[in-house]
Order: sequence, then C-alpha cells, then structure tokens
Amino acid sequence: MPSTITFERDLPAIKWLAAPSSNDWLSQAINNPLEVLIDHAHCERKAAGAALQLMFRYLCEPGLAEALTPLVKEELDHFEKVLALIKMKGRYLEPLPAPPYGTLLSKEITKVEPQRMLDSFLVAGLIEARSHERMQLLATNSPDMELRNLYAELMVSEARHFSLYWVLANERFEQKKVECRINELALIEASILSKLHHQPRMHS
Repeated sequence: MPSTITFERDLPAIKWLAAPSSNDWLSQAINNPLEVLIDHAHCERKAAGAALQLMFRYLCEPGLAEALTPLVKEELDHFEKVLALIKMKGRYLEPLPAPPYGTLLSKEITKVEPQRMLDSFLVAGLIEARSHERMQLLATNSPDMELRNLYAELMVSEARHFSLYWVLANERFEQKKVECRINELALIEASILSKLHHQPRMHS
C-alpha cells in the first residue's frame, strides 16, 4: 500500500537520476534506522573496494590511481564513522543480505573494453548519486538527530564522489557518448528501485 506519510522534499534534484526515491522507501528507512545504518556501513566498505578494484584493473591508466586513492581513504573514513555510531547505539557490524540493486546494476556493465571502463565509472557514479539523494532525505526527515547529523555530513562527499567518476568518464570518452550512456543506465537504475525491496536497506 502506498505511503500516506508526508515528508519534507523541498530539496534540489539530483542530476542524472531518472527518478526520485519513493516515500515508501523513506518510510521504510526511517522505521528501521539501525538496519539501514548497518547496511550503509557495508555500502561504504563496498564503495572503497569498488574503487580499489578499478585501480587494480586499470593499473597503468594515467591519473586513475591518483584520483581514486583519496576516494578510497574517504570511504574507509566514513566506514569508521558509521561503525562508531552503530556501536554507540548498542549494535555492531553484522552481516546483512544484500538487496539486488548492486548486482543488477553491475550486470549492465559491458564486458568489452573500452566500454567496460566507461560503464564502470558511470555505474559507480550513479550509486554515489543515489546515496547522496537518500542521505539528503534522511538528513532532512529522520527523527534521530544523531542520524540527521551523520547523513548531512556524509552526503556532501557522496555528491563529490559522483562528480569524480563523472570527470573520469568525460576525460576519457566523448561527452555525447557519456551522456547517452548515463541516461540509459539511469533509467535502469530507477527501474531496479521502482519495486521496494522487502528488507530495509540504503538501496532497497
């Protein structure tokens, strides 16, 4: 049943996302704050791992390691901050079944180079953009002031991370090709999230 709760949405639109997150997701996340927080700790860890994987895959790509190393460090710093708040609230990092979001998006990455590189940058960037949008919603609507403050702090970096992947793509590929491909991937990303996952997650 669609949510009837009214949330604050007087927020700037996130460029390149094809659709906003639903009120149903926001209601689910607010009603399960610690589960979403634990899941987000896993997301920060995975984001660092994804950037490291790109550095290893494209070991000799000029400028890539220099661009991604600070991102990896920042993702791990965020992981530590989220983990500290989880512990402060009496929980600890625990395994959670992942939603299909990341796996389904990764399947859209073309296997043949150089398209594989472009798709990898854009998929990583879209995940960062969606994280930014959802943290912004939580920072605005969560009744827990500690969570509001945490998400407000972290969401700024998520937007910057999207911008980094966007720059990496545009430095290496023709702009019209990049824009065409991100529009395709953004529609797929929005479609994946159009059906609410039964478990509360940052990307459910």
